[in-house]
Amino acid sequence: MQDILSPLIDACQWILEFWHDLVGGSWGWSIILLTFTVRIAILPLTFKGVKSMQRLQTLQPEIKKIQERYKDDRQRMNQEVMAFYQREKVNPLGSCLPLVLQIPFFISLFYLLRSDEFKADIAGNAAFGPINNLAEKVTFSDQPVLLVTLIVLYVGTQLAASAVTAFSADPTQRRIMFALPFVFVVFIVNFQAGLIVYWITTNVWTIGQQLAVKKLYPKPAAATGGEEGGDGGKPARGKPPGPQPSPGAAAGDGGGSKGNGGAGGNGASVKAPPRSPRKKKKRSGRRR
Repeated sequence: MQDILSPLIDACQWILEFWHDLVGGSWGWSIILLTFTVRIAILPLTFKGVKSMQRLQTLQPEIKKIQERYKDDRQRMNQEVMAFYQREKVNPLGSCLPLVLQIPFFISLFYLLRSDEFKADIAGNAAFGPINNLAEKVTFSDQPVLLVTLIVLYVGTQLAASAVTAFSADPTQRRIMFALPFVFVVFIVNFQAGLIVYWITTNVWTIGQQLAVKKLYPKPAAATGGEEGGDGGKPARGKPPGPQPSPGAAAGDGGGSKGNGGAGGNGASVKAPPRSPRKKKKRSGRRR
């Protein structure tokens, strides 16, 4: 693995040395600026992933229909879903690409901080705030308060990053994303302090980035169903659009016809008044 990532390890070392020569001070600031450099480099792919995620959100109603239609045949359901993705020209893994691209940089920094050459370069200037050596682990026996503080900062920033990232994910994905920070604590305590600084910094970047994304790319409106008779859909079959007259209104206007609306639509039927008797004309006594 180290041999495969050798060019990337050299690139990380060059970036760290560049920022250290430019800014000076502790190597911790160089690690923070390395994090910013990596995230800026993959920023176009990040925005592309955001658009892909929003596109998937608008297609969710159709995907759920396919899943419901073929719920008894899982193989056919997967085939139909993939065919639907191809027709719509959307990649379901596009939103994961920025996260995947960060992993090689993280592993490269891991190997770089362990190398004897880099440890010799930062010797005498490896401290960063309360951290004594960025290239070494923070142990509970030596600095318990610092270790607990770093773990709390990591878990807190990771949970916040997951909250702003998974706001539109389904409940299962949200539960997984909120559980992962606690699972990773077991590995975090065994990493060099510089790696923990890198991870906390990238979490803070993710929080700010997602808040900016919400403003630049508002959440798309959910697709409305077109079932007949449903809210917001087409009107029920056989009924013209627009407000319908209430029952008995027509009868009420007629003043006494059949129905419930005889007297102003109050449901009581009113009989028509009797006709006045016709007066007979008197015949004159003359006969023709």
